[in-house]
Amino acid sequence: MTTVRQRRVGKGTEPAEDQPSEEKNVKPDGKILSDHAGRKLWNILSVTVGGIAAVSLGLLTSVYVATLHENDLWFSNIKEVEREISFRTECGLYYSYYKQMIQASSIQQGLHGLVYDNKTESVRTINILERMNVYQEVFLSILYRILPIQQYLEPVYFYIYTLFGLQAVYVIALYVTSWLLSGTWLSGLLAACWYITNRIDTTRVEFTIPLRENWALPFFAVQIAAITYLLRAHIQPVQEKLTLVAVFMATFLFSLTWQFNQFMMLIQALALFILDCFDMLPTAKVTWLYVIQISGLLLVCVLQFFNSMILGSLLISFNTSVLIARTIQKNLKRGSLLNRLGKLILHVLLVLCLTLTINKFIKKILNLESDEHIFKFLKAKFGFGATRDFDANLYLCEEAFGLLPLNTFSRLSDTLLFYVYVFVLFLMTIGAVIVAFQNLSGSNQVDFMEKMEECTVTLKPDAAYNLIHTVLFGCLALSTMRMKYLWTSHMCVFASFGLCSTEVWRPILRCIHLYTSQRMHVIKYSVPIVTLLYISYKFWPGIMDELSELREFYDPDTVELMNWIKSNTPNTAVFAGSMQLLAGVKLCTGRTLTNHPHYEDKNLRERTKQIYQIYAKRSPDDVYRILRSFGTDYVILEDSICYERRHSRGCRLRDLLDVANGHIMDGLGENEPDLKPSLYPRFCEEIKRNLPSYTTHFTRVFQNKTFHVYKLAKHK
Repeated sequence: MTTVRQRRVGKGTEPAEDQPSEEKNVKPDGKILSDHAGRKLWNILSVTVGGIAAVSLGLLTSVYVATLHENDLWFSNIKEVEREISFRTECGLYYSYYKQMIQASSIQQGLHGLVYDNKTESVRTINILERMNVYQEVFLSILYRILPIQQYLEPVYFYIYTLFGLQAVYVIALYVTSWLLSGTWLSGLLAACWYITNRIDTTRVEFTIPLRENWALPFFAVQIAAITYLLRAHIQPVQEKLTLVAVFMATFLFSLTWQFNQFMMLIQALALFILDCFDMLPTAKVTWLYVIQISGLLLVCVLQFFNSMILGSLLISFNTSVLIARTIQKNLKRGSLLNRLGKLILHVLLVLCLTLTINKFIKKILNLESDEHIFKFLKAKFGFGATRDFDANLYLCEEAFGLLPLNTFSRLSDTLLFYVYVFVLFLMTIGAVIVAFQNLSGSNQVDFMEKMEECTVTLKPDAAYNLIHTVLFGCLALSTMRMKYLWTSHMCVFASFGLCSTEVWRPILRCIHLYTSQRMHVIKYSVPIVTLLYISYKFWPGIMDELSELREFYDPDTVELMNWIKSNTPNTAVFAGSMQLLAGVKLCTGRTLTNHPHYEDKNLRERTKQIYQIYAKRSPDDVYRILRSFGTDYVILEDSICYERRHSRGCRLRDLLDVANGHIMDGLGENEPDLKPSLYPRFCEEIKRNLPSYTTHFTRVFQNKTFHVYKLAKHK
């Protein structure tokens, strides 16, 4: 691991300055041919060195995160049940389907078990391939079964190594994007180094391996790299077609692997829409990108057995509306400034109205309510009225869905990333505003060419796209911490591009009257090299210390619970409890669940709220009736939830349940005036007293310091 911070310095792929005309007149043939051959040889050498550096850094990143994972858990030495428990919450649920496919008697039997699944939600048969994005688990399990590697590699290692391998794809895609934007692979090297040194804020793959975003974000990065290349000027028709295929494949794989794909691509579509409105992108290419987004999502919809949540997505409604509005409003980009502004406002209003109309119509036809919790959450988050909705408050109270903490910027500033990013963003935003005004005002070609030298970076479509992309995803990250990984990785690309870009340094030097071609190139290469040396010097010792720090997985209470369930309950037993714990129960024991963490289904959300009454102030008869309605045989109570201290008053799970049930919350503090005291004590506390009203329905069969398991009586 001694080359993670390998220092590579060198010149980019930009051609040398043209020779004076006098030289060309002396030797018109030999000199030109010699220059051309030398330039071509230099470009080949530069691309080769840059490509080797990209692949090397990608592979080193994979080894780096794999080593951190091993050192943190001692994964190679712990038992199988401990390995599975380390896949916390929804990660365990997704991995369980990979395990299920591996253990099936045949591939056909495994697929049948997923399509007709009656173990994930009790008294209900669901189609896992329709409900969840688990095709990656299916593909990987089939690949493991058909490859001759079973004797050499355990299934769990095949799985985690694949995810760590995707990190190599991720880093290479970031590297290439920065390289394409700046014209020098030095910026790609800087982007990759920033990604690694800011690992805490750019990825969490080493401790949430099966999480959907860890599958999806590498493909999203590939898609951005392909779009960046597509938007370059003067690419050949064959190159354009191949790039469109690459964009489509990356979009399809991104959509297939993450349930939040539609929301991320909606932001991307908004970026394209904004740039197209200001005439900063080629309209034909933007149209292709809209069509690719729709077709990719519809193909995923087909593979997910016509998942209604996809059909009712805002992305499909928005892209369709934009294409319709374009047909209705022709000559949108002609006229004076006021004329174009008027047309633009009408265009935006038309697209907005069409989007809402089409989306409402689709949801009405399909009776779609799968994503309503997301809009309730957004409405409450941005202050459009308080809510007592349990699902919305469950999200609002989670730190991951809160605002981005300020200490994030402190960490990013330590590597100079945030400072450089703000510097580049400020300059390019000013340039973009100027160019947008020029485009709208219809400045004549002479004025345009005179000012182009000052604003060329924002006039380049690929740079303009990445500017709006980083702004919009930055807003998303600031509002929702969990989405910061979409922003911080692109921040590395954008900052490194600006630091190595001729188009950024040229106007700065001209403004201070110091511009010469030689001086610009010296700064263009020296500043990134100094930055690389700085972060290598400052962070290399810390990385070495991190790689030498050894820990071990330790969760004896959960291990004891899982072993007890496997040894003392029938295979057909149905378990109720918290979503997070039950995902582990399914993975480790294969028992049937009443609920689980994949929350994108209205019936499941209602079911989960009912199951969670075990932590509310309800009578034992009510709780027993609710649990038995879902076929529950055993219920697991967790002290960490019943006596929760992690959240403040009002955000504890028991508080959310009390408010949703119209009951006063526990503890000191204010309550809303219409809340009433409950007639019953809290169930999870009172059941431990073994009163007759509780023992009639519930018998404790297992207990340790963390968990209490009760078996439900089966009354006639």
